[in-house]
Amino acid sequence: QVQLVESGGGLVQAGGSLRLSCEASGRTFSSYAMGWFRQAPGKEREYVAAISRSGGSTGYTDSVKGRFTISRDNAKNTLWLQMYSLKPEDTAVYYCAASSKLAYSGGNRLAYDYWGQGTQVTVSS
Repeated sequence: QVQLVESGGGLVQAGGSLRLSCEASGRTFSSYAMGWFRQAPGKEREYVAAISRSGGSTGYTDSVKGRFTISRDNAKNTLWLQMYSLKPEDTAVYYCAASSKLAYSGGNRLAYDYWGQGTQVTVSS
């Protein structure tokens, strides 16, 4: 089992940047493929980005490609999401998630076993 705690959210103006962190504890972090998801008010939770266990493979939803970067450091048990050129439509609660099922789980929300509590990102226009 793994516990996940996100941090780094906040209020930022459109065009600004934020870096989200997800610290993991418990079972070996490198055993898990990881992902970031987000949920805006009144909407379904949606996939943002994913990274393989080793960090060698990454993927992004189309709306964030070229603006967001997912990365991890298995020695530090930490996952990051660097966000640039933020837009008001990026406003949401952002969640990190861990999957023990596959080496890379992509955007399949059902593949993720563990979730953090979320961190709020608000982008003002």
